[in-house]
Amino acid sequence: MSEIPVPAAPAPDVLRCAYMELLVTDLDASREFYVDILGLVVTHEDDEAIYLRSFEEFIHHNLVLRKGEQAGVAVFSYRVRSQEDVDRAEAYYQELGCETRRGDFTRGVRNAVRVVDPLGFPYEFFYEVDHVERLAWAYDQMGPGALVRLDHFNQVYPDVVKGAAYLEALGFKRTEDIKDAEGTTYAAWFCRKQTVHDTALTGGDGPRMHHVAFSTHEKHNILYICDKLGALRKSDSIERGPGRHGVSNAFYLYLRDPDGHRVEIYTQDYYTGDPDNPVVTWDVHDNQRRDWWGHAVVPSWYTEASLVMDLDGNPQPVTARKEDSEMEVTIGADGFSYTRKDDTEEGFKLGHQV
Repeated sequence: MSEIPVPAAPAPDVLRCAYMELLVTDLDASREFYVDILGLVVTHEDDEAIYLRSFEEFIHHNLVLRKGEQAGVAVFSYRVRSQEDVDRAEAYYQELGCETRRGDFTRGVRNAVRVVDPLGFPYEFFYEVDHVERLAWAYDQMGPGALVRLDHFNQVYPDVVKGAAYLEALGFKRTEDIKDAEGTTYAAWFCRKQTVHDTALTGGDGPRMHHVAFSTHEKHNILYICDKLGALRKSDSIERGPGRHGVSNAFYLYLRDPDGHRVEIYTQDYYTGDPDNPVVTWDVHDNQRRDWWGHAVVPSWYTEASLVMDLDGNPQPVTARKEDSEMEVTIGADGFSYTRKDDTEEGFKLGHQV
C-alpha cells in the first residue's frame, strides 16, 4: 500500500477519544446491555437513538446507540482543544483529499467535522459540546461495576506500518508495539491523553472496529460484572477474560453486545505523559504480551470485528491483510498465537521496553 503524505496544513490538537457512535439493529436489546447490565448513564433517549455517558464524564455522551438496518460503527469521535482545531482538522483532511462534512451530527455536539480518513475509518473532531452533570460523587447511583471513563478504541487495519505513520503525523504518540525479529510491526498503541492509548491499530482485515473500551476504578468492579452476567444467565456475553494483558499492563474483560460489537472493560494501565516516555516493544512470539496470565483466546478474537461506515452510513469495503511473514500462523488482534518464550534474559528483554 502507498504511503500517506503528510499535509502542510497543521494537524488538529486532539485531546482524547470522546465517543463512539454504534449502529444497532435492536435498540431495546442494546439498551438492556449497556444501561441495565453495564450501568452507563442515559443522557437522552428517543425512538431512534440513546445517548450514554460514564460516571466521571461531563460532556454530553461517550456512546451513541443509533437504530440502523445493519450493525456497524458510524464514527470514532475525538475532542480537540479549540474550535480552531476543528477548522484545522477540516483543512488537514481536505489537503489529504478525504471527504469531509461539517455540521451537528449528534445531539449535544455542535459544529463538528466528520471525515473518512485515509485508512477508511469514519472520524469526527469536535470542540463545542453540551456539559452535563458529572456523577463522580453519585455513589448512590453507581453500581459496584460502575464504568467511570471511556478509555480507548481499537481499530483493525491491514497495514499497521502505514496506519501508524498516519496517526503519528496526526499527533498521536506511540506507547507500545508488537514486532518480530525481521522488524514487521503487527500492532501499535497510540495516546493523546496520558494513558497507554486513545486508539490502537492491530493487523487484520480492515478497516474494522475491534473494540471500544470503558474503564472501571479497580479489578473488583470487573469481577462484579462477571458475577452479574452469571446471575442474569447472560455469561455467554463474555468472550474473553477476565485476565491481565502484558501490553498496557491492564486488567481486562471482553464482552459482545447483542449485535456482536466488542466492548472491553479495562482498568489499571499506567502513566505515559512525559515527553520522553519510552516505547515498550513486545516480541510477537511472546504470548505474555497478550496475556500476562489468562485463558486461551477464542477463535472469534482473531477473525471477528465490526464493520465501519462511510459518511452516508454504508459499510466500508474490507481489504484482506497479506504479509509474507504471516504464513502458517494465526493473526490476532494483538499479534499472533504463539507459546511463551523461554524465561531467559533475552526473552525478558524482548518482552519489555527498549
